[in-house]
Amino acid sequence: MPKNILIVDDSKTVRVQVGATIRDGGYCVVEASDAKEAIAILGLRRDIAMVISDVNMPGMDGIEMLETIRKRPDCATLPFVILTTEARKPLMERAKNAGAKGWVVKPFNPQVLMAAVQKLAGDP
Repeated sequence: MPKNILIVDDSKTVRVQVGATIRDGGYCVVEASDAKEAIAILGLRRDIAMVISDVNMPGMDGIEMLETIRKRPDCATLPFVILTTEARKPLMERAKNAGAKGWVVKPFNPQVLMAAVQKLAGDP
């Protein structure tokens, strides 16, 4: 059974692009359009191998979501990668301090993203 990767982005286009890359790598994809939906999914499902999230989303940003889920024992070590247009050092530091394991800048290189997925989630 392939591993499930949760993609969180308010842009449907980005979710489709990232999802296609992840599926091509042999993984299954679960999508959330914002942080609240992602938190709900993580509360219901125990089969998510890692999260790939945008930073800038309405309501709660991706780093706030990461800080929130890290407080839950079931998500304390869940691999989390930020995929964003942002490249500001303070945001990168905040994400790292919250437990992000990677930072990929959009537009993303599919090989770079897949290398991160394989490293953090393991083989599909």
